[in-house]
Amino acid sequence: MLVFVFSCKSDASKDTTTLDETTTENETKSTENSNSKKIIFFGDSLTAGYGLEDVNNAFPGLIQSKIDSLQLDYTIVNSGISGETTSGGKNRIDWVLNEEPTIFVLELGANDGLRGVPLDQSKANLQTIIDAVKTKYPETVIVLAGMQIPPNMGQSYTTEFKNMFPDLAKKNDLHLIPFLLEDVGGIEALNQSDGIHPTKAGHKILAENVWDILKPIL
Repeated sequence: MLVFVFSCKSDASKDTTTLDETTTENETKSTENSNSKKIIFFGDSLTAGYGLEDVNNAFPGLIQSKIDSLQLDYTIVNSGISGETTSGGKNRIDWVLNEEPTIFVLELGANDGLRGVPLDQSKANLQTIIDAVKTKYPETVIVLAGMQIPPNMGQSYTTEFKNMFPDLAKKNDLHLIPFLLEDVGGIEALNQSDGIHPTKAGHKILAENVWDILKPIL
């Protein structure tokens, strides 16, 4: 199992670490075809493509390119916000669901783990997001992106965090990406200088990790 290592970033007032501490929203669409079926990627800075010159080089944009090359009728909606937590996601889910997704990819939780948020809260927030999607659009297929964190918070917390995602997937009958950052997390050459956010090359691997789960659904 790949050991996922984050470099630490300090905040003098809060002593917290997150995937990214900015809160600039990056709501983009890879195409403007409003008649096509939509795949919403709902996540944090990993989804938003933090640090990349072109957001289309983030994994959701790369998946749009795959979809276009196969002439499939899907439009990616990138609803990633840098610094987003499960609590923030819970607060904005109703607004995001103004657009009906055929597929909803949920990529949140890493910032909770890095901040040491109690996992019962994180799990409840993720469940609320899942429930909101299922209630409004019962036919929407939900894909949950699994995440792992380093053992800074203790082995018990780290293990429970890792297991939170397959537990939710099983409970709600969701498709699961076992570990979004598989073959990228902790590899210096595939991450930016902060040691957290993938480079353009790293995002290509993330796209493959997601595509392995997404392709059979399309």
